[in-house]
This record gives sequence, structure tokens and C-alpha cells, in this order.
Amino acid sequence: MSPAIVVGDTVRVPEGALQVRAVRASGPGGQNVNKVATKVDLRVDLAAIEGLSEAARARLLALCRHRLDADGRLMVTSQVTRNQARNVEDARERVRALVAQALREPRPRKASRPSAGARQQRIDAKKRRSALKRERTRDDD
Repeated sequence: MSPAIVVGDTVRVPEGALQVRAVRASGPGGQNVNKVATKVDLRVDLAAIEGLSEAARARLLALCRHRLDADGRLMVTSQVTRNQARNVEDARERVRALVAQALREPRPRKASRPSAGARQQRIDAKKRRSALKRERTRDDD
């Protein structure tokens, strides 16, 4: 079994939460594709991740909601290389990056208003456009 994935000082994905399965990859590779199982299917039990706050856990669920299987586990696949060990490392890195992204708290949005100059510019542009359209009309007087 592969060792735990360490994300930060306190956050880690334990070894027991990971399930690695090798399957045959699709795409180019000749006879090798038909013989060797190099594609890696990594499943992670999100409930078993240690050190995640409730807010971070909610962000992680939102980030990977489309990658969850029927049991609620995160599914990550990798078939980047023709080497199974490198694909396992790539999948583990993707999981680490996802958890690290969930740890970052998003900056709160600050409401902003257009400046007075920007508002005036907008009004002037509308007036120019209006005048242009007004000039196109026929005078039937």
C-alpha cells in the first residue's frame, strides 16, 4: 500500500483512506496497451482525511462533487505516462493539490461602485450613440 499523502502540517490523507486500482489504459501504445494495466484509478474516502476543518471539508466537497462515486469517495484517474508507478504518483499529487486548494479560504468579495468619472463616461457614450441614431431618422416635416 502507498504511504499517507501529507498536505500540510496538520492535514493528511491516511493510507487507509486510499484505494488504488490499476486498469488498462486507452489510447496509443500498441500491444503494450492490451497487455499492461498502467492506468491508475485512485479512490479517496473524504471522511477519513485528518485535520480538515468543517469549512475546508465543505469546500473540498464542492470542489470535487462531480468526481464522487456512489459511495461518496473521490475518484482520481491518471494515464499520463506508460508507467504505473508514475501514474500513481500523478494521481496522489492531484489529490494533494485538491485538498490544498480546499484549505485556502477564498477572499471575501468587497462590494465596489464605479467611479464618478466612469459613470460620466458611460452617460456620454450613451448620449453619443443616441445622437447617432437620432441623425439616421428621416424628417417628414
